[in-house]
Amino acid sequence: MTYNNNNQVTRSSDPEQIDLIDLVLQLWRGKWLIAAFIAIAIAIAAVYLMIAKEQWSSTSIITQPDSAQIGTYSTALNILYGTSAPKLPDVQSNVFNRYNAAFSALAGTLENKEKPEKLTIEPVVKGQATPLQVTYASDSAEAAQKQLALYIQQIDEQIGKELYSDLKDNIEQQVATLKVSIENQEEIAQEQKDLRIKQLSESLKFAQAAGVTKPQIQQTQDVTQDSMFLLGTDALSTMVERESSRPLTFGGDYYQNKQRLLDIDKLQLDAKSIHAYRYVMKPDLPVRRDSPKRAIVLILSVLLGGLIGSGVVLGRNAMRNYQRKA
Repeated sequence: MTYNNNNQVTRSSDPEQIDLIDLVLQLWRGKWLIAAFIAIAIAIAAVYLMIAKEQWSSTSIITQPDSAQIGTYSTALNILYGTSAPKLPDVQSNVFNRYNAAFSALAGTLENKEKPEKLTIEPVVKGQATPLQVTYASDSAEAAQKQLALYIQQIDEQIGKELYSDLKDNIEQQVATLKVSIENQEEIAQEQKDLRIKQLSESLKFAQAAGVTKPQIQQTQDVTQDSMFLLGTDALSTMVERESSRPLTFGGDYYQNKQRLLDIDKLQLDAKSIHAYRYVMKPDLPVRRDSPKRAIVLILSVLLGGLIGSGVVLGRNAMRNYQRKA
């Protein structure tokens, strides 16, 4: 419709202009055909919903293990390395990071299978390493929950075995190092004892050769190796006997190494006692499936059926008009 200068209404003669009222009337007259297409689309959607493979996702939240879950592992590290052993928070963080890496590797392996499985692990809060949310998708709610719990436990057992194996290797290496250190200290102590006995024996020979039987000096702190024979044969003989029967003398490091060796020997290690994670939320049983979404599929089917039906009605009328004009 257009307005001329005299405000009179006239109908445009432009053949390209679309008359919306005419379109609506055409659609209304073909409403039963459109309804038929919508019904067909709904029927197809219903069949799809019946045969389509369902997908359900189970979710769990995990975080770092507590002190009791890695207590034996942390204790073993303290015994092995003493003051240089990592602190408990560092041990918890390192173990959990190892668990996260192993879980991510498993997710990649499952995704690359001939029949891919969807397993994901991601931070609950962006920018924070813990806690982590793990999700597994399957064709049923029960299967998703059960399989997710199985994978979480499987990785935990794997990490426990790896830590146990590493710990055993470290223990063997540390035991070997401590034994060598103890043997060296004992050898040095024996050499010191033998040297002391030899020095006294030499002084005794000189005292006997010089005929010195009684001490010739009053202040023993002034005695040197060269003047030791002045102590006399009686004193030197007693000192040789005493040194020969005297046990070896060791420093504090020797007894610390012996204590660490005994502590290591009494360690009770078990891979099953080492856990790399702690549940914040156990795998849930999903109540809503991921796909197919019934409501969305039905809405889309109605829209698609309506569009196809409308296109058929308008196309049919357009062909009739064209043939009439021709």
